[in-house]
Amino acid sequence: MYSGIGHLIAQLRAERDLSQAQLAQLLAEASGNPAVTRNKISRWEQGRRRPRRYWLQWLAVVFGLSLADLDDLVRIASPTTDTNEAEAIELGQRVAASDVGGRTLEQLELAVDELAIAYPRVQPDLLLLRVRRHLTYVGKLLDARKTLAEHRRLVVTGSWLSLLAATCSIDLADRPAAAARLRTAAQLAEHADHPELSGWALETEAWQAVTDGDYRRAIKLSQAAQAAAPVGSSAFIQATAQEGRAHARLGHTRDTLEVLSRVEHLVAPLEVPDQPEHHYRYDPGKSDAYVATTLSWLGDPGAVPIARQVLTQLESPAHGAVRPRRAATARLDLSLALVASGEPDEASSTTMEAITSGRLVPSNYWRAREVINAIDAHGVPEVAELRDAYESLKAEGASV
Repeated sequence: MYSGIGHLIAQLRAERDLSQAQLAQLLAEASGNPAVTRNKISRWEQGRRRPRRYWLQWLAVVFGLSLADLDDLVRIASPTTDTNEAEAIELGQRVAASDVGGRTLEQLELAVDELAIAYPRVQPDLLLLRVRRHLTYVGKLLDARKTLAEHRRLVVTGSWLSLLAATCSIDLADRPAAAARLRTAAQLAEHADHPELSGWALETEAWQAVTDGDYRRAIKLSQAAQAAAPVGSSAFIQATAQEGRAHARLGHTRDTLEVLSRVEHLVAPLEVPDQPEHHYRYDPGKSDAYVATTLSWLGDPGAVPIARQVLTQLESPAHGAVRPRRAATARLDLSLALVASGEPDEASSTTMEAITSGRLVPSNYWRAREVINAIDAHGVPEVAELRDAYESLKAEGASV
């Protein structure tokens, strides 16, 4: 009955690596009220009980949120696909108006950066709640009077938010909402005459085509993204790497290696950005991860040492913020490469780590299934356990 708010509490708890018992203890300590127990937390998360306002106040404290922020997340904790699409379409329609006036947009622009930085570590359903909240703000501001320059800034902000919302929708395998949001992002980018945003919209669509298994379309979209984006920009580099991954899926070895060479040339002069976790700023470290993915998809055993190195970097604080979601997919890359190099047993254990990490999202499931099938072909006895874990993962994803 209260599954929306229950799922929100579970996601906020998981994001902070807290068990239900630990959350109960923190709530008891913060409030001075021992009445909260692990069982109470469990009932909230299962949707069997809704937390009273009293406990929402203390949940906000423990989660490090303002009560207003938590209220907003609760209010939109159960979005429907129809609502998602309607929001995207409405924003696209309203942007044609030019009655925008003179209010600062710095906080919204800062919020876009914060959300893009959060993307590698926050589950997509929870991040989408936050993105939608800011899209609502943008929609309201479109009705206010502003200068033309501020109007363009607002349109650009709306395009970035729509693009990030589309990316979350793809992660969640919500194709209709993703398509609507991508159309809106592209429309706003064109309205603002923003080439890099146009390139990102096409690149994101190419990525969706890869997850759908439509690799030839992914190549065309990746090339269109490169034509739209400024040469050398983050969108241009990402689209180039995406083209290489699509070629690898089709077994185009020569084309794949040629694209990898282009990416290497583009990345060579880059410095690590101030915020390497930012989804729309190309971090040179991503290049190694894309090489590992691409070579593993080609079935090249040479991907093994690269994938190991990438995984170590993603999980080592010495290399910046730990990126658990990227680490989970890196394990799938390593597993596929291990199978190609004749090490299916290690591939099996590594795949199990990825599946049970709690960090794979629906857009990754096909990659896990592919690795399991490859391991099965080698007769590894543990494959039955892998399939059981995979089915549990899908069932959990279906309940999101």
